[in-house]
Amino acid sequence: MAPNTGFTLWLTGMSGTGKSTTAAYIAARLRQVGRNVEILDEGDLQNDLWAGIGDSKDERNTVVRRLGFVANLLSRNGVAALVPCVSPYKASREEVRRAVGKYVEVYVDCPTEKLIERDTTGRYKKALNGEIPNFIGITEPYEPPNSPEVTIYSDTESVEDGAAKIFQALLDLGLMSTDELKTITGKKMKANPLPKKARRDEDEEDPPVRMVGAKGAKTAKVAAPKADKGSKGAKARPATRAARVGKPAPAAKKAVKRKAK
Repeated sequence: MAPNTGFTLWLTGMSGTGKSTTAAYIAARLRQVGRNVEILDEGDLQNDLWAGIGDSKDERNTVVRRLGFVANLLSRNGVAALVPCVSPYKASREEVRRAVGKYVEVYVDCPTEKLIERDTTGRYKKALNGEIPNFIGITEPYEPPNSPEVTIYSDTESVEDGAAKIFQALLDLGLMSTDELKTITGKKMKANPLPKKARRDEDEEDPPVRMVGAKGAKTAKVAAPKADKGSKGAKARPATRAARVGKPAPAAKKAVKRKAK
């Protein structure tokens, strides 16, 4: 594979999941093997690409389209474009996928309660208190991908572990060579070609959105992501912790029955 092969690596996920950190790590490793790399971080490009645009659904989709347009220009000119962007709506992400020939979607997942717990900016707390309107995952929904090439669980996986899954997917898709990845990882990685992704039918059931209500809400409606198809040996993840809270373990149920007798 020629070292100037371009592609777009789109990292989607709620605010604070670690998209930008992962993108920076991947970029550094790609530059290590001489790749041309650009990071299009929505947090850094606001004043240049969408100054004055608000937070409505249509406006957020406009942001995604503009980032996708730039990423496509870079990709077709031999650049690895890394795009860490919340991009909460599936329709706009799929629009970018269709526009960009070499597109790899990475879902950076983390339970909402964990994001609230580790938030150092205070934005989640403000959103829960109603101080920040249209906050994705709190008062506005986040729509998880149906079948991303890679899923990273940033609450339990290190940046290095997540990056390894991304590199494996790039190898599987023919976007990087084994020699490049041996230089990056120090290991001889074997490609596992992925089957061509079928387009999702309109009647296919979508995963539930990620969303916690505003102040006073006590439950979270959170998606249970599918198994990661971009990594060898990936296992299906159980339902979110929020969904399991309050349910006694099987052993506890048996103990209660014995006590009742």
